[in-house]
Amino acid sequence: MDLFNTEDLKWNRFTGDERFDYPIDYSGALLSLRDDGHIDLLYRWEPNHYCHFHRHLAAITSTVLQGELEVIDYKDGKEVGRKIRRAGDYSHGGPDHVHMEKAGPEGALVIFHLYSPDGALVEQLAPDGSVIRTTHLSDFQSDRW
Repeated sequence: MDLFNTEDLKWNRFTGDERFDYPIDYSGALLSLRDDGHIDLLYRWEPNHYCHFHRHLAAITSTVLQGELEVIDYKDGKEVGRKIRRAGDYSHGGPDHVHMEKAGPEGALVIFHLYSPDGALVEQLAPDGSVIRTTHLSDFQSDRW
């Protein structure tokens, strides 16, 4: 699979609404889903746009393939750090990582691998930190994603 020629992938686009005071516009595509709790996803962000505020519920690795991605970390509802990940940067994190990601001026393309033996992947959060929705492996198996 050529990760830079993604026209044949089924992309799901996510945007914000009136609850969010920052521009949200990103898309995700399923690359691989296994019965043992492993999933690979490709995400792309529009230039200078965010993904939803969220919490990881699973172990995750990511590699920035194109562009740059700013990761804004939160703890107890307060921003605690920012880092810029550029093309080629690899990272690994565990559950309970609360953050947002924002693409740089050229957008971003990032591959993610998550491992969740219990099936829980991510909680999308409202600006106040309350859970809007939880994404599970079963959402990808049933095409509800």
